[in-house]
Amino acid sequence: MKLFPNTVKGVIYAIDEIFNQNRYADKVIEKTLKSNPKWGARDRAFVAESVYEMVRWWRLINEVSPSKDLYHLFGTYWVLQGKGLPDWREFKALEPQKIKAKYEALIGNRALKQSIPDWLDEMGAAQLGEKWDKEIDTLNQQAEVVLRVNTLKITREQLAKRLAEDGIETYAPKGYKDALVLGKRQNIFKNAAFKEGLFEVQDASSQLVAAALDVKPGMRVIDACAGSGGKSLHLAALMENKGRILSMDLEGWKLQNTKLRARRNGISIIEPKVIEGNKTIKRLKESADRVLLDVPCSGLGVLKRNPDTKWKLSPESIEKVQGIQQEIIQNYSSMVRPGGILVYATCSILPSENQQQVQKFLASEKGKDFEMVEDQKVLAQESGFDGFYIAKLKKKGTSRDSIE
Repeated sequence: MKLFPNTVKGVIYAIDEIFNQNRYADKVIEKTLKSNPKWGARDRAFVAESVYEMVRWWRLINEVSPSKDLYHLFGTYWVLQGKGLPDWREFKALEPQKIKAKYEALIGNRALKQSIPDWLDEMGAAQLGEKWDKEIDTLNQQAEVVLRVNTLKITREQLAKRLAEDGIETYAPKGYKDALVLGKRQNIFKNAAFKEGLFEVQDASSQLVAAALDVKPGMRVIDACAGSGGKSLHLAALMENKGRILSMDLEGWKLQNTKLRARRNGISIIEPKVIEGNKTIKRLKESADRVLLDVPCSGLGVLKRNPDTKWKLSPESIEKVQGIQQEIIQNYSSMVRPGGILVYATCSILPSENQQQVQKFLASEKGKDFEMVEDQKVLAQESGFDGFYIAKLKKKGTSRDSIE
């Protein structure tokens, strides 16, 4: 593949923004592509993929590069891809054989080989044991693009046919009834089917979360950590757009996104609501048939699509988020009415954020009214998709005979 100065310069700019200006990779890539409207689809794909892969392998690249010069780092990444470098002034100091020799010398060190911080390697090994080696290897692979069919408007078979007519090949993965996986990565958001609200982009593992709530049309449901509403939209489709969904979050701007997405999806039962402290939660005591707590987490299960996460985390930040997780399940569980269902979910693979948090809650005073129905520990190495944890808890007591 031939390198071009303008697109390589775009990659260099993005890497500088991410690591030297501490920006988020997805936002930087979006900004970089918008700033270069003349780039074609191939150029845009090259820049986005190169940036994400350099971010993914950042520690490894730095370890074997002859210097911290950004062009040297890009050139090192390119050599590690097994590709030849052009005769550019910026790459003169690079010797491919030396780079390859340095790489070969360190592949016995898992943290370096997998390009992760030492503390993360130690934590993963301690909590996942023999499964850690394969799990981190799987999480370092590029994520597939997965669609969730909006069943309010179209069936999976109809959408697959519609996309095929546009030259977009997909396949239906087993065990995920609303999912379609793209045959190859591309910008699906420009497709007319997306603009018509026929699908959302949502990983297959994430689609298991709404399904776990076992919702029915007419129910009152609270999505208490809704973000921009992806799981609320899925819940509304499963409820056939009948009932009421409170999509709640601390950040009002995220909920604005939910409104826009709901309109495109043809959904009318979602009501965005900003959480204004504990008083918001207290007013909703025992008001919901189903409560979803898709709590803040380390995000270690979604490293495939967010590789910069591992450079922004620390043992301290993970400990802090665990405190937030327990606080949320302790306080927000009060919104479940007797006989109702509470689902606790994370996109983490660490037991300390997952089953241990649920066990701690069930052993507490507020947790004594709940019982575990089932939980799913979804590892990337087993599913092929993101790592997730989903626990389904039932509140003791009799559920309502009628549904509002």
